Amino acid sequence: QVQLVESGGGLVQAGGSLRLSCAATGTAFSINTMGWHRQAPGKQRELVAGFTTTGTTNYLDSVKGRFTISRDNARDTVYLQMNSLEPEDTGVYYCNAGVIQYSQGARYLEVWGQGTLVTVSS
Repeated sequence: QVQLVESGGGLVQAGGSLRLSCAATGTAFSINTMGWHRQAPGKQRELVAGFTTTGTTNYLDSVKGRFTISRDNARDTVYLQMNSLEPEDTGVYYCNAGVIQYSQGARYLEVWGQGTLVTVSS
């Protein structure tokens, strides 16, 4: 079983910064893709930033230049540094990973974290 453990959400004023962390835990797995999605009230979940299978990064247009995704492969952890936060960034941020688990043959799993709330006040 692979789980994603998130931390770092909270309340911040517009213009402020937050750093989210997401660690993958479990046994006999490798990470294929990993990133962050968010869901604002009344809106669909959207990809904010992520690493592709080739290691390149994708960003939502509205966060380019403000958010930076990084990772620590040795710790199976991905970070999202969020600067110049805006009220429109408010939402629940979910970590997502595509993993290959090897415990009973190789199988692909898509795993989601429990979500962490980010609230940006104006």
